[in-house]
Amino acid sequence: MAFTLDDLEAIIARRAGAAPDESWTARLVAAGPARIAKKFGEEAVEAVIAGAQGDRGALIAESADVLYHLLVLLHSRGISVKEISDELERRTSQSGLAEKASRPG
Repeated sequence: MAFTLDDLEAIIARRAGAAPDESWTARLVAAGPARIAKKFGEEAVEAVIAGAQGDRGALIAESADVLYHLLVLLHSRGISVKEISDELERRTSQSGLAEKASRPG
C-alpha cells in the first residue's frame, strides 16, 4: 500500500497535539501559522533551486519537505487535504485555460 497525503495529514494531526519539545510538528504548530508559512516558503525555494539545477534526488527530498510543511500549514488553518482535493477536482472538470479565465481578478 502506498503512503498518501491522507496518511501524512493523519500523522501531522497526531503529532500536533504532542509537547513542542517532543515533536517538530508540535513545535511548528505552537509557533503559529506565520512561522509555518515562512518555513514552507523556505522549503519551496529549496525545491525550486533543486529543480532548476536538475538535481533529481534533491528535488525529491525538497518536495517531501514542501508537502510536509504545506500540510502543517493547512492543519494550522483548519484546512483538510480533502478540501484541496475537492478544489483540484473542481478545477480539472474543465480545461486549465477555462478554469484560469474563470478566476476572479
